[in-house]
Amino acid sequence: MLQPHRFLPLLAGFQRTVFLQTGKHNPALGMQWRKNTSATFQSSSFNQLETCSGLQNSYYALRHGQSKANVAGVIASDPKIATVEYGLSDLGKEQATNAGQDIVKEYSSKGFEGLLILSSDFLRAMETAECASVAAEIEHDGVVVETRLRERYFGKWDLGSDHHYNDVWIDDAVDPSHTINGVESVQSVVSRTTEMILEWDQKYTGHMIICVAHGDVLQILQSGFSKMDYAKHRSLEHLETATLRKLELKS
Repeated sequence: MLQPHRFLPLLAGFQRTVFLQTGKHNPALGMQWRKNTSATFQSSSFNQLETCSGLQNSYYALRHGQSKANVAGVIASDPKIATVEYGLSDLGKEQATNAGQDIVKEYSSKGFEGLLILSSDFLRAMETAECASVAAEIEHDGVVVETRLRERYFGKWDLGSDHHYNDVWIDDAVDPSHTINGVESVQSVVSRTTEMILEWDQKYTGHMIICVAHGDVLQILQSGFSKMDYAKHRSLEHLETATLRKLELKS
């Protein structure tokens, strides 16, 4: 059973709501979640890791397992829908459980001081975090639902065919600040995710910190760690479902 989640103070900024296990019941998960707090964030910078020379913890990306949206071939990026619908398929749950074993191997081989799991509040990510955490059977500091790891919003294409991802990525490569058809810009994703990393890094030392989220968000975050032109985030190796990947900070 998951341990009670822990919440750390928010920086002024990006709209975030954190739910903790114990309290408000989420019928879609069959678990207890309590609304803890929220704040609004507005940043004038983008990659906040750009001038960072080192971090106190080791960070890993874990994409959610196969979801019902993946099976249906649709884009599910609206929080009003995807936080309660489009959870994991049966295969996705199996993948997430297997990811828990990958976590065990990595954790055991590195001698970390502790484990912290951060998860998008979308249902498919929360179910992945739950399955992986239970399978790992490692004493940890909780699963924190962190909305800065939410899926990138795909605007007009939401609930449409996932073939439209390619349309968005073509525009990304030209201009990472674009919001064509109401899509969230790459710059926005870089800003919110790298800001999140710096905040959590101030609170822990020597931990394995896992970010359970979505393909685009995690590859854009990886571009922030790599300090590369984030317009080229799709040039990075594709992150498959339920894959654990270490995020290496470029010095």
